[in-house]
Formats: sequence, structure tokens, C-alpha cells
Amino acid sequence: MTGLLLALTAAAAANAPSVAAAAKAEKPTVSKFLAPGELDPALLLPPPPADGSPETLAELAELHRIETSRTPERFALAKHDDEFEDVTSIAMPLGPAFDLSRFPATATLFADVNNEASLAVRRYKPFFARTRPITADPSLHPCKHGEDGKTAYPSGHSTMGYSAAAVLSNLMPGNAQVVQARAADYAESRLVCGAHYRRDIEAGHVLGVALVAELMTKPAFRTELEAARAELTAAHIAP
Repeated sequence: MTGLLLALTAAAAANAPSVAAAAKAEKPTVSKFLAPGELDPALLLPPPPADGSPETLAELAELHRIETSRTPERFALAKHDDEFEDVTSIAMPLGPAFDLSRFPATATLFADVNNEASLAVRRYKPFFARTRPITADPSLHPCKHGEDGKTAYPSGHSTMGYSAAAVLSNLMPGNAQVVQARAADYAESRLVCGAHYRRDIEAGHVLGVALVAELMTKPAFRTELEAARAELTAAHIAP
């Protein structure tokens, strides 16, 4: 796990300029690719369990078990994953060759994927208004405080991670297995952090994959995807 954390830190440092630029950019308020009403939260995801329900209490008990058994190394990785909410964390298995500062078309593609995931999550969270674990149970010891209120469902990190993994898998099918495994571990970090329930990260998985499936039907998105594919293929990163 120490090696994984070091690799992640190195990958984040290599992509620091692009990540910093994305963080400073003003977040869009409308989708670049989707029409209003697409990916309706009422149609895509089931409602989460109610506060205080047996299902939610069982999920809280799981978070306490995870907290009790988490190692310092796994907790450090979860904190890292909490901080770096972008494709660089999901692309870690690809190594230092996947450097967004070298690939402007690829950087644009994943900035747009990240924005689309963010927009979807900002629409879904208030629709479902599920109480965060730390609000429901202040005895938890999360990665950080401030992730409270009614913003649990779906997990934004998980949505981003699975959407980025779906696009990476399309660009580099030979690396799909390791990228998808990394996305799953990234989502699991939200439980290690005590920031989300199990159903929150499962909903993020569904939303992330559904989002990319819908984006793939849009010609403008496909144009960006193919530009990134050409760029990575020319650099002998994508087959």
C-alpha cells in the first residue's frame, strides 16, 4: 500500500499544472453535451434508505467496522483520494507516461468528463438529500470534517472515478481491468474516509457509467474522445 500511495503522489505531482488549472477554472452551470432533462435522477437511481432505517443503521455499522480495521497506510490513501478528485488518481496504474501536461486534447476531454460528472452530482444530491454519515453519527472519525448535511447520495468522488475509468477503458481497452480496479478502490476510499455509505458509492458507480454511456451518443463528445485517442496513440500509450 505504501508503494501505491507513493505512486499516486508522484502521479499527482506530475499532473499538478493541469489539476491546478482545472481547480481554478469556473465551474460550468450547464452541460456542454447533454440537453436539460437527460439523466433524470428520478428515473436512473432508486431512492436511498431513509435516515434511521435498518438499512442505514447497517451501513453505519459497516463504516464503524471499516474504521476499526483501517490501517494507517489505507487511511493515508483514502485521504489522498479525498483530495485528488480527478482522472490522475484513476490513471495511476498507467504510470508516469499518462501525463496530462503532455496531452492537451486528452486533458480537455477529462476536464469535460469531470465537469459533466460534477454537474450530474450537483443535480442528484439535492434531489435525494441523504444525510451524511458524520451528521447521522458524530462518533465516526472521518478523513476530514465539513462533509456533513444532506449530500451523501450519490458519492461525487465515485461518480467521477467510474466515469473517468469508463472513458479510459474506451481509450485503452488493454488497460481496462486495472483502471476499473483502481476506480473501485478509489470509491472504497469514501467508506474508509467515513464520508459515504456503501449505497452512495454504488449509486456513484451507476451514475458514472450511465453518464459516459449517454455522452458517447453525442457527436461533440465523440469528437473530443477521438482527438484524445489519436494523441495517446501517437505517443504509443493507447493501442
